[in-house]
Amino acid sequence: MIKRALPVTREADFSAWYQAVISEADLAEESGVRGCMVIRPWGYGIWERIQRLLDDRIKATGHENCYFPLFIPLSYFEKEAEHVDGFAKEMAVVTHHRLKADGYGRLIPDPEAKLEEPLVVRPTSEMVIGAAFARWVQSWRDLPVLINQWANVVRWEMRTRMFLRTSEFLWQEGHTAHATADEARDETLKMLEVYRDFAEECLGVHVIAGEKPENERFPGAVATYSIEAMMQDGKALQAGTSHFLGTNFASAQNIRFQNAGGEFELCNTTSWGVSTRMIGAVIMVHGDDDGLRVPPMIAPWQVVIVPMLRDVPEDAAIVDYCKSLQAELAKQSALGEPVRALLDLKPAKAATKRWGWVKKGAPIVIEVGGRDVAGGNVTVIRRDRLYREDGKLDSNAVARDTFVEEVSGMLHDVQATLHVESMNRVKGNIVPASDFAAVEAHFADGVKNPGWVDVRWSKPTGPALDKVVERLKALKLTIRNAPMGQTGCDDGACVFTGEPAVERILIGRAY
Repeated sequence: MIKRALPVTREADFSAWYQAVISEADLAEESGVRGCMVIRPWGYGIWERIQRLLDDRIKATGHENCYFPLFIPLSYFEKEAEHVDGFAKEMAVVTHHRLKADGYGRLIPDPEAKLEEPLVVRPTSEMVIGAAFARWVQSWRDLPVLINQWANVVRWEMRTRMFLRTSEFLWQEGHTAHATADEARDETLKMLEVYRDFAEECLGVHVIAGEKPENERFPGAVATYSIEAMMQDGKALQAGTSHFLGTNFASAQNIRFQNAGGEFELCNTTSWGVSTRMIGAVIMVHGDDDGLRVPPMIAPWQVVIVPMLRDVPEDAAIVDYCKSLQAELAKQSALGEPVRALLDLKPAKAATKRWGWVKKGAPIVIEVGGRDVAGGNVTVIRRDRLYREDGKLDSNAVARDTFVEEVSGMLHDVQATLHVESMNRVKGNIVPASDFAAVEAHFADGVKNPGWVDVRWSKPTGPALDKVVERLKALKLTIRNAPMGQTGCDDGACVFTGEPAVERILIGRAY
């Protein structure tokens, strides 16, 4: 029987397993403020890799980075009724600009320091950026405006879970303004594809890109698109969104331009974003019962070298051997960048350090002892295949020169293996349902990790859609999206309304 590194398995308690991975991998910890977390160096290192790789892709599409204030006047939100209604229950509001002692050893807001206008702590930036666009855009020559910012946002959450739902989280948010609706729609779909490609290529997470139903649209949007990822427990995670806002925000904030004919028109705008929720997706898609498995493209360290030291004079030769190995690896390239190799010289037992890096999910762990040095070898452990068929740790002695030559291909292979596992899980856990009774049966109590169902959909709106949402809510289900690339729906009726179907949608339980 394999002895696992974590105190709980995915099969026994997926939720507890998820929290154990975060703790044992030193990704994050509670901060003392409900819903807020301290992201530790390994977790933040993963986020930095996500930032760097995604930022390059965003800039490659012509966008520029900028920064907007954390505090937004309440009046900005009041200009767009649907938007403020969508975020009203989640807003954190600043009402005073200083504190005073109350005479009992406590600090309270100074009644005489009340702000003339309350300030909202940024839940999203459409309103403050829209105000800037109104100043920046005068003529058709000023368009398009293509910007992005990396920032933090605050949305009060009742039920918090690290990386998935936190009151404060880190993200990027893109905002653009265009002369026509067609240009804005193209922009929305282009950025959706950037997210899909990034999730697949860099995170190794297979996702389904598609349009959200009317009830799941971003407040104030004309259309919302998402990438949906399937976790190992079969639940969906919305990993990124892209919104076509039409002229709704432009109308509220007077974002106008003078066209080539001298007439004034409203701009069409978009917004799109992904967040630290992506780290939650990586945990639940790639993690195993020994901890996290980090795809090499986003791993802060791709190769970790663990010297097996015994506090004897021979240790110096082992350390020198490891240092030269580290230098050789740094000269190699993998996945388009120099190999990132760390020499772990912390004062701890080699086995303790090895299992620490296994739990963190370092793609390759190298152990080097006296025999390895004498034979010109290294002992290699790949995190994507930790055990042999007999249950023993799959560690193999390899000639040092051979490993250096093959490390690039090995990292490519780890990245591809994780992606294929994710893709196979999604493809193997989406099943069609011909009627609502089949949907109910598929998600019946006691069915573990049911995945998603694919059903015909007539795209109802208004009260008809409300009825659908209530029926699904009773089963703890939601519509994830209508996958992109559909060329039409085969003959048949919507499983909810009985009306002729116009497309197919995915339904599942979600985080």
